Amino acid sequence: MTSDSTTESTPPLKRRRGFLIFLRDVLVIVLIAALVSFVVKTFVVRSFYIPSASMEKTLMVNDRILVDELTPRWTDYQRGDVVVFKDPGGWLDAQPQTPAGPPLVEAIDWILTVVGISASDSQDHLVKRIIGLPGDHVVCCNALGQVTINGDPVDELSYLNLPEGDTAASNDPFDVVVPEDSLWLLGDNRDRSRDSREHQDLPSGGFVPIENVVGKAFLTTWPFDRFGTIDGHHDSFAGVPDPE
Repeated sequence: MTSDSTTESTPPLKRRRGFLIFLRDVLVIVLIAALVSFVVKTFVVRSFYIPSASMEKTLMVNDRILVDELTPRWTDYQRGDVVVFKDPGGWLDAQPQTPAGPPLVEAIDWILTVVGISASDSQDHLVKRIIGLPGDHVVCCNALGQVTINGDPVDELSYLNLPEGDTAASNDPFDVVVPEDSLWLLGDNRDRSRDSREHQDLPSGGFVPIENVVGKAFLTTWPFDRFGTIDGHHDSFAGVPDPE
C-alpha cells in the first residue's frame, strides 16, 4: 500500500520539478534579453521616426532612421553630422502621437521595441544638422548669403531645401560663439525649422548641450524607396579652420 502511494506521487513531483525548471529557464531568458536590450539601446543604436518637415529633403515626415550612439563616443561629432537630441528645454510643443505606418513597419517597430532599439520617446527628441562645434564663431550671413564659421564661408546649397530663387542660408541673421560642450544646430529646411536660431532668447541661448545628443543619424530605413545612408556633407565644411 505504501509502495503504491509512493509510485502514484512520483509523476506529479516530476511535473512540478519540470515546471520550476521551465520557469527558471524563462526567467534567465528574460533577464538576458533585458540586459541585451539595455546595452543595445544605451550604447549602440536606436530607431527614431521623423515627425516634422524641418530636415527636408534630407529627411521626410514619417521617415524611420537609425541613430549611432556608439561611434561618436570615440570620434566626437563633426560639422555636418545629422544628430538626434533630447529637447534641452523650450524647443518642443506638445507633439502628436506617432502615426501608424503600414503593417510591416508596425511589426518591425514592435520587434525593435521589444529588443530595446526602437525609441518610444521619439516625441521628446529632435533632429538637426551640426553647424557649429564648441568654440566656433558662426555668423549669418555674408554678402553671398552664406553662413561663415570662424571666418570661412560654407557652401550648403547641396543639402539645403530653399524656395526657388532663394540662395540665403538663413533669412534670420545671427552672430554667435558656441560655448564649450555645446552645439549650434540648424535644420536643412531653413524656412520651416525651429532650431538654434529661434531659441536664442532661452536661457540656453539656442545652444544644445552635447550631453543631450543621443547620437548620429546614419541610415534611413523606411520607406524602402528611401532606404540609404544619411549624408553628413562633410566636404562642405572641409575648409573651416579650428576656432582660435
